[in-house]
Amino acid sequence: MYQQNQLVEMRVDRFVRERLAPAVERVRVPVTIEAWEVPDEPVPFAQAIAAPYVPFAVGQPWGKPWGTTWFHVTGTVPAEWEADSDDVELVVDLGFTAGQVGFQAEGLVWTPDGRILKALEPYNGYVRLQVAPGTSFELYLEAASNPDVGSEFVDFIPTKLGRKSTAPPTPIYALRRIDVVHRDREVWELIQDVWTARGLAAELPETSPRRASLFAALDATVDAVDPCDVSGTASAGRAVLAPVLASPAAPSAHRVFAVGHAHIDSAWLWPVRETVRKCARTFSNVLDLMDQDPDFVFACSSAQQFAWMKQFYPELFERIRARVAEGRFIPVGGMWVESDTNMPGSEALARQFVEGKRFFLEEFGYEPKEVWLPDSFGYTGALPQIARAAGADYFLTQKISWNEVNRFPHHSFDWEGIDGTRIFTHFPPVDTYNSQLSGAELAHAERNYQDKDRANTSLVPFGYGDGGGGPTREMVAAARRTASLEGSPTVRVASPAEFFAAASAEFDPAPVWAGELYLEFHRGTYTSQARTKRGNRRSEHLLHEAELWATTAAVRTGAAYPVEALRAAWQTVLLQQFHDILPGSSIGWVHDQAEQNYAIVAQSLEGVIAEAIGALGAGAPDGSGPAATAVAFNASPYAVDGVPAYGAAVPDRGTDAGIERDGDGYLLSNSALSIRIDGDGLITSIVDRATEREVVPPGTRANVLQVFRDTPTQWDAWDVDVEYRRSGVDLTDLDSLDVIADGPTRVGVRIVRRTGASVITQTLTLDAGAHALDIETHVDWHERQRMLKLAVPVDVHTSSARSEIQFGHIDRPTHTNTSWDTARFETPAHRWVHVADAGFGVGVANDSTYGHDITRHARDGGGTYSLVRQTLLRAPMFPDPVADQGEHVLRSAIVVGGVDRAIEEGYRLNLPSRVAAAGPDAGVEPLVASSHPAVVIETVKLAEDGSGDVIVRLYEAHGTRATADVSTTFPHSGVIETDLIERETPPDAVAGSSESGVTVALRPFQLVTLRFAR
Repeated sequence: MYQQNQLVEMRVDRFVRERLAPAVERVRVPVTIEAWEVPDEPVPFAQAIAAPYVPFAVGQPWGKPWGTTWFHVTGTVPAEWEADSDDVELVVDLGFTAGQVGFQAEGLVWTPDGRILKALEPYNGYVRLQVAPGTSFELYLEAASNPDVGSEFVDFIPTKLGRKSTAPPTPIYALRRIDVVHRDREVWELIQDVWTARGLAAELPETSPRRASLFAALDATVDAVDPCDVSGTASAGRAVLAPVLASPAAPSAHRVFAVGHAHIDSAWLWPVRETVRKCARTFSNVLDLMDQDPDFVFACSSAQQFAWMKQFYPELFERIRARVAEGRFIPVGGMWVESDTNMPGSEALARQFVEGKRFFLEEFGYEPKEVWLPDSFGYTGALPQIARAAGADYFLTQKISWNEVNRFPHHSFDWEGIDGTRIFTHFPPVDTYNSQLSGAELAHAERNYQDKDRANTSLVPFGYGDGGGGPTREMVAAARRTASLEGSPTVRVASPAEFFAAASAEFDPAPVWAGELYLEFHRGTYTSQARTKRGNRRSEHLLHEAELWATTAAVRTGAAYPVEALRAAWQTVLLQQFHDILPGSSIGWVHDQAEQNYAIVAQSLEGVIAEAIGALGAGAPDGSGPAATAVAFNASPYAVDGVPAYGAAVPDRGTDAGIERDGDGYLLSNSALSIRIDGDGLITSIVDRATEREVVPPGTRANVLQVFRDTPTQWDAWDVDVEYRRSGVDLTDLDSLDVIADGPTRVGVRIVRRTGASVITQTLTLDAGAHALDIETHVDWHERQRMLKLAVPVDVHTSSARSEIQFGHIDRPTHTNTSWDTARFETPAHRWVHVADAGFGVGVANDSTYGHDITRHARDGGGTYSLVRQTLLRAPMFPDPVADQGEHVLRSAIVVGGVDRAIEEGYRLNLPSRVAAAGPDAGVEPLVASSHPAVVIETVKLAEDGSGDVIVRLYEAHGTRATADVSTTFPHSGVIETDLIERETPPDAVAGSSESGVTVALRPFQLVTLRFAR
């Protein structure tokens, strides 16, 4: 029977390929074609139709990489055709390859009056003309000659195609066809019948009677259709298949909610400007499909992509708005983009929801209730609380199915964050967000579903994605045929909200997963493209400063609050937190633009800060008069050098720092620390003077730069493979070791080393009274497929390490007891990591580094010590062959003390005091202050609604319960707790209030937003 079925499969496949597929087109006629190649970047429609067009022929080459060619197409539908207008189509092949949709040539079809009809993609190359026989038509086709940078992802070969400036100027496509076609709908429907039946049959057990009946019906279908008259006998073939396709699914069949979807990466192997056009193409496909099928619904995330449509394609946006109102074009996710979640800072991840939901509410009056992140590279343990604080009830991803080692135990569950907040979560067991609703995919979803013992429902996102394209009429036809089909899961085209309501109702209670959702893959994304990561970190903290000082100036002096400048900066930063930009996994063009955008953000925010500080009575130091005083503006939530948190004052710096020669090295010291640096420029000792505890384990040295071979098995910019650990080389040779500061406020040395073609210059400085040694590493990096790490061994015995994440920190094992621990060999952290035993701890802070590895090692004399390493730089060659080449400045600090000190030093390193000149009475009293060091005020800003109310966002940072007085120095008429969208919520944290502020009682890592009415 097995061999017989194989023969039937072969017979059916050939019959479809050679007889049915060609017969879909009853007849076709050519058109007249003219073309105009855009000289540089894409132009608006109005400019394109006014351009000089020249005759163009099928077969002619077109399209240099990243170019745009406009085709002007005219023709006439033959008068003798007797066809439904929906069956008269323009069929176009721009020169499509066999690769994926969205990774190659694409087109957008316009009418002469500027209305978009539909896109042209591989496997979706038609446009319904909707004109009567004998009628002429005229269309414009905007064709993008995007190169296929790597859709197959097999060889990961360095390419010049990732930048327009390095791509070859020769055409990369040839126009294969543009024809007017009379489609045979019955033949097309027969092909869909056969595809569904054959796909289901292939997935059923060999001994299944249902499998046998399907193959028998398919075999009979081939007999029923006359190969010499396919059009006339297609109905007979459909009649043969009708009974087996009408047999209903079993009551116990797995239930699939099919959601139309198009995952469109906001940048990746194409620049952001091309994503704007991809959105227009995909959304026009969706709108056309909705016109054809009244039951079709489509879910779309990323407010940014809707905003692009409003800005660049207003007519298309209004059509989208109408479908949103009908409940068929459904905004999901509630975020500005589908961001990375490991690296965005606390406030930035919150603002993804603030900006996203604000847009959806203002434009559509609609609020998504689910977080939609199918493709991000792991999920922070802070996300459940942030999502719920933004009004979300559900979370969806499928990326964890990419784990290299461990299979996740659930597909539907409650995900518990670091503060205890839970959110109902679903991983579609279909294991793709680009489903075609094939028999194989539906069967896999049913077999793979982990929670069969208590539930029976899953979601399948269907439609071409990554590069866009979206669902096709073939996919909708597949959904219709599998709505209730014996042997298959049932399929219902529905909204995400309908799915989550049904799925969550199956659990009481749901299983729980606590902590982060760590992806055992793509660990190199914590490090690749260091300039993008530094730009993000610097922009986040500039935004923090700008909002703080602008709010302070507005409240204290009545200065105007720069709403538009701040919003524009936030939206740029949020866009660049997209999960292929901030992780460093895009083509070079994307990262070049990101760097330029960060420079624009910095210039704008520095202007906002300068204006606010000026309104508060201070100015640039070089413009000060003889009576001016140097005043430090401290935007950190902790006091620094006598300057209060979130205030300004004359700094009071100590004078106890000293340096002396120590053999061939140096001894740096102050009242808190004693540090020995040997003749190699490496640290042999760090002693905490208060406890006389030594930080550096016997036989080891700290501040060791290490270079490793970095040749992952696949996914160059994405991956770090654990095998890198076999190839490390310590950089101990040095060019020079010199004193650069000799006290009494600061001491320091400069160290110069070389590796390969690269020069590394470090400055190690110790300030008076400081509990941290600052390390600035300047790297002129010219290595390829190498990784640079900074190693700090710490003499503590511990089984875990703490890493800062959004609004708190997470404990991760440093041992490898389980396969889950072993797979977690490279981890993300924000401003600091910390290792400690019962009475002593050391942190390693940074100002732009995210990748870390923290391990346990045998200690001389017994016991273990912890090795903390920052991953400073990589040098992958795909998709950007010159990634990270050139100069970088990275700042780190070795912090001696508890986790509280690591938190403070992390803020200090990222928010250095801003010195300005002011009069002798200069000083700015903080608007708000916390009485407890664990209750950290993260953000001070004015309300989004323009009311002038002051928003204060705070969190518990130590992982303990804490009660604090949050005092204010500005008049207010009351305070309420709100969600992230600044809407009032029931009191949870406020334990009391007065004219001077409120008392809050917080659970570990609790996030609270307070709104002070003015």
